[in-house]
Amino acid sequence: MERRLILPYGNAEELKRIEAGDYVLLSGTLYVGRDQVHKRLSIMIEEKESLPFPFKGNGIYYMGPSPRVPGFALGSAGPTTSQRMDPYSPALMREGLLLMVGKGPRKKEVREAIVKYSGLYLQAFGGCGALYSERIKKAEVVAFEDLGPEALLKLEVEDFPTICVIDSLGRCPYSLS
Repeated sequence: MERRLILPYGNAEELKRIEAGDYVLLSGTLYVGRDQVHKRLSIMIEEKESLPFPFKGNGIYYMGPSPRVPGFALGSAGPTTSQRMDPYSPALMREGLLLMVGKGPRKKEVREAIVKYSGLYLQAFGGCGALYSERIKKAEVVAFEDLGPEALLKLEVEDFPTICVIDSLGRCPYSLS
């Protein structure tokens, strides 16, 4: 089934209607962070520091950095492997992070956090970096500028295509340990 989400999203009950296998188009604000961003966000949570963006109702995209292309907000914007963020994801979800977008399976602890906090894990399509770039209308650095191309970014996206691979009930097509 096709679903549409406008981020940030505030209706947790409606979110529970999205099922594993649903095609989900994202519009609105989507943040980008990889390994080092997640590590820093986790430290900030542990030390009870103010976070650089409101987690509640928001999502984060695990995207491989690519230089900006003239006429576009970013260059190629394809997904990167999600498991590298697994050690940090439960803490971010506890703080209100709604969904994660990446590629590949997730560990048991992340799947459990998705169920506990009624979140979603959406898969972006590998090899579609140019398509995703067209769906990004604006991109700006929000924090951790010292990380260069891996800084925390804020994107404005329109009809950003994904598939739900772990829904809020923990249903998942992957065979995971």
